Amino acid sequence: MNIGLQTWGSNGDIRPIIALADGLQKAGHQVTLVVTSVDNRSYADTCAELGITYRQVPPHIDFDLQEFAQRTFEMNTLEWLLALLEASFFPFEHELYAAAQQLASENEVLIGHHFLYPLKLAAKKQDKPHISITYCHAAIPAKSHPPFKFPDLGRWLNALQWRLLDLTFDWGLKKRLSQLWLAQGMPPFKHVFSSLINSDLLNIVAAEPFLCPFHLEWAPFNQVTGFFNLPVYAEPWQPSEALQRFLASGPKPVYMTFGSLQQSVPEWSMDMFIEAAQRAECRAIIVSSSPKYPVDTQQGEVFFIGRHPHAPVFQQCAAVVHHGGAGTSQTATLNGCPSIVVPFMDEQLFWAEQLHRANLAAKPLPAQKANAVLLAERIRSVLNSPDQAAKAQQVAEDFVPERGVTQAVTLIEQAVQNFRNDRVSV
Repeated sequence: MNIGLQTWGSNGDIRPIIALADGLQKAGHQVTLVVTSVDNRSYADTCAELGITYRQVPPHIDFDLQEFAQRTFEMNTLEWLLALLEASFFPFEHELYAAAQQLASENEVLIGHHFLYPLKLAAKKQDKPHISITYCHAAIPAKSHPPFKFPDLGRWLNALQWRLLDLTFDWGLKKRLSQLWLAQGMPPFKHVFSSLINSDLLNIVAAEPFLCPFHLEWAPFNQVTGFFNLPVYAEPWQPSEALQRFLASGPKPVYMTFGSLQQSVPEWSMDMFIEAAQRAECRAIIVSSSPKYPVDTQQGEVFFIGRHPHAPVFQQCAAVVHHGGAGTSQTATLNGCPSIVVPFMDEQLFWAEQLHRANLAAKPLPAQKANAVLLAERIRSVLNSPDQAAKAQQVAEDFVPERGVTQAVTLIEQAVQNFRNDRVSV
């Protein structure tokens, strides 16, 4: 099949889709990938390495991620999402839709980031099967469990709380998200999450099943597959001699990063990381976000590192301090590292809670309350917890890197066949 994929967002939104594209091509399909990168990072070289046809639309986004992160640091989830869309999505909505229309005209199947309703719209207009990819399952209803941060009031009242969550996001997003949809002659939709954003055919949750304990209660079109792990050959990388010397010179270090969010608080992050490592009396590898700490240099028992694939370094570490992004949360765990999560927003807090519940992380330390003393306490608690280390090692040993993508490819092929069968029967 000729398959068009489209994604939007930062590195954590784009890498899993590249992994899926690679898996689809290995299964014999021809893939074209359209990327909208909010931090203007190009993935052309990685896609060329994998033989994936790549387009970046638009070529450049006028979006200051650091300024945005600073401005929205204390917003609630809905406020933050609206601000992000206003800055990095709505101004390019028509370009994203034009790219989606082109994909629809060129391909038999369309697959995309779950928020890319322009792709779903293009698929419906051209009667092509559309499949969505979700990274965080916090908004998928399960009657035995309430929405995240809601009290557990039992099955019936939990269902009402899920309804309330739907209405809340409808109130905040529906009017604006309806504009393109209705302008293209589509009928009004009922709810933003259940009717507009996700696929009606198949919504793949690219997360490890043990982190989705209620997935058997989801509607059948929601299917959890496992994390989409980008293979090592996609990003050839070798540790520097300085990093190799540091790793060989003592016990396993603690890795520290806040991902792209670190750029919003670069000096605060570095000061807290360094002091926390000193207080916890541990060796550390810290992603540098300040020119005061050049990449591939060392200060005492702290090594400063630049951009690199996480997995090969995490495998050499005792624990990972991070912000709770879906990708970092699972990459740390699947490479044998318990976590210390410092979430900046609710979605990251959700992942922090999932890891803590699974005994794979310390109690979450929200960024708004974080300081070096509290972070050092969390680090010590993890390093002194043989149970958490053993659990992370067990998860790593059971992990099959290709499993998530392989299962997703099978589900996609089945869903497309079902779509075609339905059209023939009609």
